[in-house]
Amino acid sequence: MADPAAAPSPTAAPVPVAKDVASGARRLMAMRWIAIAIQLAFVLVASVFFDAPISLTPVLAICALQALLNLPSLWRWVAAAASERVAAFSQMLIDVLALTGIAYFAGGASSPLISLYLPLIAVAATILPPRLASLLAAISIGCYSLVSLVHVPTHVHDPAEAFRSHLIGMWVIFVCSALTISWFVVRLNATIRNRDAALAAARETALRNERVVALGNLAAGAAHELGTPLATMAVVVGELAADPSLSPQVKSDVDLALAQVRECKRIITRLAARAGSSRAEAVQPVSADAWIEQLVERWRRQRPQVVPDVRIEGAIPGPRIAADVTLEQALLNLFNNAADASPGQVGIHAGWDSQHVQVDVLDRGKGISPEISGRLGLDLVSTRDEGSGMGVVLALSAVEQSGGTLSFTNRAGGGTLAQVLLPLTSIGANAAHGF
Repeated sequence: MADPAAAPSPTAAPVPVAKDVASGARRLMAMRWIAIAIQLAFVLVASVFFDAPISLTPVLAICALQALLNLPSLWRWVAAAASERVAAFSQMLIDVLALTGIAYFAGGASSPLISLYLPLIAVAATILPPRLASLLAAISIGCYSLVSLVHVPTHVHDPAEAFRSHLIGMWVIFVCSALTISWFVVRLNATIRNRDAALAAARETALRNERVVALGNLAAGAAHELGTPLATMAVVVGELAADPSLSPQVKSDVDLALAQVRECKRIITRLAARAGSSRAEAVQPVSADAWIEQLVERWRRQRPQVVPDVRIEGAIPGPRIAADVTLEQALLNLFNNAADASPGQVGIHAGWDSQHVQVDVLDRGKGISPEISGRLGLDLVSTRDEGSGMGVVLALSAVEQSGGTLSFTNRAGGGTLAQVLLPLTSIGANAAHGF
């Protein structure tokens, strides 16, 4: 009989919202650099090659101001002073006003630059709430109308050359706008898909942990109820063991049964003592090698007929760790699964470096079929006909709660390797020793 696993809290995996916000800010910064490059290129080409009378000084000043406002430090300051959406709206409003100022000096509505309003409106519609997106669209329409009425006129002496340059400019602006919108929307969709996947994983983790919590409550109740029958069994089996008329073989079996009953009583007593205790109260730091040895010895008392191949690799003493009862129960579950798969060939290999403690549990059973390999630990599936799969679910939940990972792979020649990788940043009590 094993300890009923104490269930971890049903906290979902964190969704990387901050990372999404940072990536969105980087995309808006990239868009602004593209807009600045297009505006400068158009104005310089129109002035130098087509002799368009465009005032370069105010245009260059506006572009320089845009570049200054695109510095990451200013973005962080704006993001700290306002919410994410308000900060994005403010930055895009600055771009609309800057484009309006450049269009004013570059011929107003007749300038091909006027089409750059559309990418701003399209991007605003994808990242801003409806009210802010509508407000930015209304401001853009107002600015377009304003520069249509009020602007610095530009005159090109050759009307045919002016029309041809206008068409070329419109084509260039259209291509740049199409590429910018496509790039932004594609990247945004990828971010949304990643967030949806993270949310789905968080929901799945929460549901699995709810199941573990429910099982933990049932286990606590069962442990309380088992106290009385185990005490009765201990008395009865103890009396049998004291009977001098028993044959040596029967006495050996009775002694084994008595040892198992006492082990069950120790498990329940230990579980009751740890119930309600905080991690700091319930866990005492110990070296990794001592922890593994104690855990294996504890398991041997439960499965005395199994003789595992225990290997501990690393500097002795190992790094000091503080592993709670749920993590210990996770490893015990894995030990039991290996013993059930191949009682005569169980391997427990442990090692550590400056960052991780690794525990490998090996067996020579029939391995993991492809049908359940992707569901093992997530659903109640088992590699054994009589198994329920709950032990692996509990083990995965406990290992993830400790910040580690649990993986299963088929071994060459048959059998399964269950690998537990635990970061010392989560379970370490002090600095780890290297190999």
